Amino acid sequence: MQHSPLDAVHRELGAKMVPFGGWDMPLAYPTGTLDEHRACRSGAVAFDVSHLGTVRVEGADALETLQRTLTNDLGKIEPGRAQYTHLLDPATASVVDDIIVWWIAGDTFDVMPNASNTGGVRDALAAGATGPDLTITDTTSTRAIVAVQGPQARAMLGSVLPEVASVGRFRVQPFTFAGVECLVAGTGYTGEDGVECAVPVEVAEAFWNLVTGAGVTPAGLGARDTLRLEAGLPLHGHELGDGLTSLNANLGWVVSWTKGDFLGREALERQKNDGVSPVLRGLRTEGRRPPREGQTVWRSGEQIGRISSGNFSPTLGHGIALAFVEPDVQIGDELSIDVRGTGVPAVVVELPFLPRS
Repeated sequence: MQHSPLDAVHRELGAKMVPFGGWDMPLAYPTGTLDEHRACRSGAVAFDVSHLGTVRVEGADALETLQRTLTNDLGKIEPGRAQYTHLLDPATASVVDDIIVWWIAGDTFDVMPNASNTGGVRDALAAGATGPDLTITDTTSTRAIVAVQGPQARAMLGSVLPEVASVGRFRVQPFTFAGVECLVAGTGYTGEDGVECAVPVEVAEAFWNLVTGAGVTPAGLGARDTLRLEAGLPLHGHELGDGLTSLNANLGWVVSWTKGDFLGREALERQKNDGVSPVLRGLRTEGRRPPREGQTVWRSGEQIGRISSGNFSPTLGHGIALAFVEPDVQIGDELSIDVRGTGVPAVVVELPFLPRS
């Protein structure tokens, strides 16, 4: 079990710690997940997401290696920008991981995998190297990552870290804190505005304390999950993973068909030509009883799908779910979810469940 550089801080705050992707991470603080969720929707919260990986890729062959390994086209952006992308299984086009790439400068990139996938992503990049001028280094252990999210995130950060608060959406820029160089990106996973900051281990506690001292509420992984679900954002292992492609998850926009070859392209093209099934849809239920992962979805007495993520929406006040269903299911269709043998009515709705800020 790995521990965040902020582990001691979380324990001092009374956080409930749980295993997640091989890391011991805070699920919630004493105020609870619901309060943390609402704080993000109305003010600002700080998440420790140091369990995410960081793989530094640099050298003259870095850009071409990333282009031939990942689905999106870095040619659409430039240094100082971030991009969401996928790594596919070459045989099946299943999403091995969904990734944010921070293009720091010139030939230097930080590739940000999910917690338990860092080694596999690093190996895939090494295997896809297009030339010898390439260095691939797992730098996860050298930094903490703090995500500050919410409609007041920039205002609160601006009072203590104006350079951090000013970074644009999907922009990446360096800043100095306590005499050391850090990075900030205008990215996040909540559907709200905000930033994610990579700070060296030796200043991580001081950075966290400065941010939370400015009025930003500590929040755990429980709130992060309900927030991303309301925003209709995929979670690897649920909406992405073995047997699930970018097209199954309605994320075709993350695939560039014009940039040339990339890992898994041939298999993904076959799926595109043969027809994509199942597809991801959003479901709404009435009342507080939440739909849950694994429950089956029915239409006119026939099972047509399965829920991949479900929960009670603190903002909307009713149940919501992401489900993989047959491709002919349309917005407005009335379906049923099998909840322990009882059919719970559900309606197919547009995603995201909440409009993004």
